[in-house]
Amino acid sequence: MTLREFLFETLAGDLEYHPRRGALYLCMGAAAVSYWILSSSESKVTTLPLVFGLGGIALLGKGVFLLRPSSEGIGLTVRELAASSEAARRKPLLPVAAQASQMLQDFGAGMLLLWPMLVFGQDSDRSWSHSPRARVFITGAAVFGLGWLMRRATREPRAP
Repeated sequence: MTLREFLFETLAGDLEYHPRRGALYLCMGAAAVSYWILSSSESKVTTLPLVFGLGGIALLGKGVFLLRPSSEGIGLTVRELAASSEAARRKPLLPVAAQASQMLQDFGAGMLLLWPMLVFGQDSDRSWSHSPRARVFITGAAVFGLGWLMRRATREPRAP
């Protein structure tokens, strides 16, 4: 498996039009971001609120993609998209364990992808001398890895 295939399978392979999953992602993302919003102003720049804020942004973004019918074939190659029919592209709703592991992995991916944005916060607020960028990145990597391991453990075995 190449790196490109791994990234598509991990991050974009499950993007299909699915309104119920999209609503679930939007609700979980809004809950995570609201933890950051409702934190006191002194603790907003500590590790835990930033983890929830960045992970929640990723869940909100994926929820929007799951609600869009035009994002149906993002993870497919041109040949796969042309070969599949409309009914074959619709995936059934994942079991709860697989859904939770996918959501945990997406939450961690938000921290991994968005932690460089913390530099802008440090530039705008001079009192923020010790930004927790490294802790946010390590937490994101750990959560992403845990979600990936759970996803591998909960996937159905492939037929030979």
